[in-house]
Amino acid sequence: MNIRLDGKRALVTGGNSGIGEAISLCLADAGARVAINYVAHPEVAQSLAQRIQSQHGVAITIKADVTNPEAVAKMFQSIDAAWGGIDILVNNAGIDGGRALGWETGIETWREVIEVNLMGAFYCAREALQRMVPQESGVILNISSVHEEIAWSGYSAYTTSKAAISMLTKTLAQEAAPHGIRVLSVAPGAVKTAINSSVWSDPANLHDLIKKIPLRRLGDPEEVARMVVVLVSDVASYVTGRTVFVDGGMTDYPDFAQGG
Repeated sequence: MNIRLDGKRALVTGGNSGIGEAISLCLADAGARVAINYVAHPEVAQSLAQRIQSQHGVAITIKADVTNPEAVAKMFQSIDAAWGGIDILVNNAGIDGGRALGWETGIETWREVIEVNLMGAFYCAREALQRMVPQESGVILNISSVHEEIAWSGYSAYTTSKAAISMLTKTLAQEAAPHGIRVLSVAPGAVKTAINSSVWSDPANLHDLIKKIPLRRLGDPEEVARMVVVLVSDVASYVTGRTVFVDGGMTDYPDFAQGG
């Protein structure tokens, strides 16, 4: 099966690094025009856009802080000006905020994680839906985490934001379905990216992490990105309102493989 997204107009928030970069590349490879959102390191975003263009794809870069609704509105206006609208939104931008127990966490740090991961996703979804509802088509895909289901001590803001993304996905899917729009989430598990290099580059930490994964390895960003391409394509035309876990079985609780 050859999955194609020819002519589709896509936006990937936080699309210039890690999983977002892989998603941008995979969407472009499938034929979509890709708007790469970034908040820092414009040279990295531009380099990625040039890489896509060198492979005969279409890509633009847009700087916007997803926690700022005015900036988000301007970002979508830029896409309107460039391409006349949007067909695919991938809400990928996110942060974990660093580790601190709940009673030790700074209020501003906690709030920042919620604003990026949850409010940012909502601001972007809201703008996308304002365009998708009149055209009676479109797909919104939120990047969640296994931690929408699995508690993670020291990261209460992150886990809370991802659990909220799950319910936001379901609710928006229910609201948008009568208009021909699908809303889904993909929840990665342990994926090897630069942001978590402190874990996989340390042998002891890596060994501990691998024990939590039935497939006994870390995931690759492209493995997440390929699932995103499938879900935003017509191959998944009857799928909405659900989170698809791309986690090597982490949510299967491998500690119970030998009994309770």
